[in-house]
Amino acid sequence: MTLPHGWRRRTASAALAAMLACGSLAGALLTAPSASADSWRDKEYWLNEYGITAAWQVSKGAGVKVAIIDSGVDGQHPDLKGAVVGGTDVSGAGDPGGQKSIGAKPEHGTLVATLLAGRGHASASPSSVPSPPSPDSSVGPDGIVGVAPEAQILSASAWLGSPNPAGKTDQEQIPDAVRWAVDNGAKVINISLGSTSPDWPQSWDAAFLYAEQKDVVIVAAAGNRIGGNIQVGAPATIPGVLTVAGLDRNRTASVDASSQGISIGVSAPAEGLVGGLPGGSYQDWAGTSGSAPIVSGVAALIRSKWPDMSAPQVINRIVSTAEDAGAPGKDPIYGYGILNAEAALKADVPEVTSNPVGSIAEWIRVHRRGDLSHPTPQPTSKPSTPAPTLADPTVPVAKAPSQPDTAVPAAVVIGFGGLFVAIVAGASVQLRRAYRGSPEPPDEPATGEVNAVDPNHPE
Repeated sequence: MTLPHGWRRRTASAALAAMLACGSLAGALLTAPSASADSWRDKEYWLNEYGITAAWQVSKGAGVKVAIIDSGVDGQHPDLKGAVVGGTDVSGAGDPGGQKSIGAKPEHGTLVATLLAGRGHASASPSSVPSPPSPDSSVGPDGIVGVAPEAQILSASAWLGSPNPAGKTDQEQIPDAVRWAVDNGAKVINISLGSTSPDWPQSWDAAFLYAEQKDVVIVAAAGNRIGGNIQVGAPATIPGVLTVAGLDRNRTASVDASSQGISIGVSAPAEGLVGGLPGGSYQDWAGTSGSAPIVSGVAALIRSKWPDMSAPQVINRIVSTAEDAGAPGKDPIYGYGILNAEAALKADVPEVTSNPVGSIAEWIRVHRRGDLSHPTPQPTSKPSTPAPTLADPTVPVAKAPSQPDTAVPAAVVIGFGGLFVAIVAGASVQLRRAYRGSPEPPDEPATGEVNAVDPNHPE
């Protein structure tokens, strides 16, 4: 990867410690001075620069549920009140509603949620004079406003980054969360988690296949170079998942937050981000953990505008309207290009026959030799109830050996058995003939001599 000129590594940033498989959670926090809530709104440069405010002329995400699989979302944050409409805990260590912040970086889920679907709020100034009303009644004048401020959030809390006191691993938690989200009406799933390994446990296949079969858009963070993720890691490597890479303020691949790989679909802001923290405060942050919810928010805008549009068509709208960057065409740093939310909502985009970022079903058929003739995952429990553990593996199931493969060993066994019977039978005949041709035994006891077979006896 060619690094942009004039870059300066941000020593204030630190990679999040939360781990998924053997990698780090895709994001980084930055120390920030205290500021009033409305000053945080002023920092959201991506709303105008990436066409999001223009896209709001078409849609704000109303009626779309977006699941956030993360460390839990604080639904009582001033900018998220009324946004969280359901939740569960897949770790066994959190609250049933998924709103308790857990794991090594408990603030992470709330940061993601405010960036995706924050609604802002109206607050009083120090002189107790209320803030002027927003021209848009659905968005408060202060605080963080998300890309899809009218979307609804489903929170699936998972324990990552440190030993889970309940004992459930990510191999169980992630597929449980995906299946729960699908069964509870999510049309978009955001996974701002990354790893240093491109491979994923086979226990995940069934859940991601289930989401694909149920027409759900899954968006995942590509991962951060500063966190050790030079190459994109799972779950962002799973076919069918829209993987998001990170950009700096100059719309160039971020030095700290720009993992690379052939699975990258689109690029979005990853530096100079802001978000809400559990308890009602705010924080500067950076990383593809923030890039992913920006793109998830755009997916929610599209699904709100066109409720019947398929997941592959939604993804195609995002990647086909992206502004080309880097090497011409799709490349392993920018994917199809830089996010353009306005074009994704307003452009005339031809339909496609397949998902431009692949299909987990096809991958399973080729690489797992799976049988996809029957849908497998059963519906999970109702909201606010932990989902059952996904067995490893469940589907796909290996195909049974073909008939010609089993016929050859059987023929060999039967053949050897027949030969053995023939040998025994031949030996019996020879013994009988030898007995008939022997002379009468002498009156005296035998002396140990062996009677010879008559050479003139026809054998």
